[in-house]
Amino acid sequence: MSTAIKRLPGVLALVLALLPDAAFGAEPGPAPPPSNVEHFQYGVALVLETALSAGDVCPAGAPTPCILGSGGGLGLRAGYRSRDPWYIGGAYEFSRQDSSNLIRLAILQQLRFEVRYYLDRGMRTTPFAVAGLGGMLYGGEWSASTAGGVMTVGAGVEYQVSATTVIGCAPMYRLLVPHSWTDSAGQLRADNVLGFGFAHFFGFELILEVREPLARW
Repeated sequence: MSTAIKRLPGVLALVLALLPDAAFGAEPGPAPPPSNVEHFQYGVALVLETALSAGDVCPAGAPTPCILGSGGGLGLRAGYRSRDPWYIGGAYEFSRQDSSNLIRLAILQQLRFEVRYYLDRGMRTTPFAVAGLGGMLYGGEWSASTAGGVMTVGAGVEYQVSATTVIGCAPMYRLLVPHSWTDSAGQLRADNVLGFGFAHFFGFELILEVREPLARW
């Protein structure tokens, strides 16, 4: 009996060592920290541009059909991804739009300065908010019947496929502000405030991007 009593402290120590930390109410360890490496991030996106309201571009009561409808195209993007949750870059997008046959091969071009804010929690799936500001051209066969400004805001999510590749999607609201012009049918378009009009679009992007680490100074 005395021998068993002498061995009891050692047995208890072994049992305590094998018990998980959760049995003692210990908090789980912290999540992996966000990446602390700066990146050059670039890629492409398939884009849908859905007209919510063509507004002053297609004025109510006009005898001609709407010249700016929905469409789709391709976007190119490149920028700097900081160690903090910020991305700063630029995007060029072109899309073929429905012009009700008033424009031959109607192309909407956008050049935007963009900023993203990532909600980075050290996971492979990362949501982000995005905002952009820039210019637009609209016309037939890569010409410009009108030019103006564009603003976009939205949100998205990206998934890290590998150490260098991410895929994602992003719904966005876009406000187009084209300058007024008269089309080939003689219809005055986008003539509202100071010679500009407004059109509202919903954009949706399917994104493929590559990250390249930047060398530290």
